[in-house]
Amino acid sequence: MTRSIQELMNLEGRTALVTGGSRGLGLQMAQALGEAGARIMLSSRKASDLEQAVAELQAKGIDARWIAADCAREQDIRKLADETLERMGDIDILVNNAGAAWGAPAEDHPVEAWDKVMDLNVRGYFILSQHVAKRSMIPRKQGRIINIASIAGLGGNPPEMQTLAYNTSKGAVINFTRALACEWGRYNINVNAICPGFFPSKMTRGTLDRVGEDELASHAPLRRLGDDEDLKGITVLYASDAGKHITGQWLAVDGGVSVITGG
Repeated sequence: MTRSIQELMNLEGRTALVTGGSRGLGLQMAQALGEAGARIMLSSRKASDLEQAVAELQAKGIDARWIAADCAREQDIRKLADETLERMGDIDILVNNAGAAWGAPAEDHPVEAWDKVMDLNVRGYFILSQHVAKRSMIPRKQGRIINIASIAGLGGNPPEMQTLAYNTSKGAVINFTRALACEWGRYNINVNAICPGFFPSKMTRGTLDRVGEDELASHAPLRRLGDDEDLKGITVLYASDAGKHITGQWLAVDGGVSVITGG
């Protein structure tokens, strides 16, 4: 007998690790997973931000905890995974969301800034996915990995955006997702990506200030930017049995911007 949609999307008994989870898109996705029944481990660099975020989730009845870690540092990444496993048991859902951006003309882009973006946005995803899979998902032959890419990874930007390293890193995340899904499908690990468009956040603040929210929204067929609910549905779909036959895919959540630009 087939399950109802409520049963398919129920995450009770599962544990999710969400990086970059103390605010913005990460916190939104963590809340969605928690509302669906998952226990949540949040991570970001600042303990004070994490304490506030966990208190917010707990006030909503979500079982949430936190570990401060810098996902650009291999030692921190491995410690994050190990401590999560020690405190919460097996990790069923991994959301790779910690990220950085840097705005500069390509001809003057500092190499150290390029390395910072690539280390966090690509290398960090790889190390954490590998460590979690080897210690928890592969032995049990089950798991969900959700990588946060961006519509910036689908192509170029208007010249004024000047985010070469960010675009490059997010394009890498999309192909990382495809390749990893192909390799780990035999372990029943689903690997998918979300490509958000513009959401008001600390990372996009500079662009929003330069271009303006109304101007950016005008380029979307839906004439709006993303809000605090727009990633919740796709996150739970990817994480739950409702999405058990989806792997190696990316979905743009951008109000239709990528349709116009050809992504």
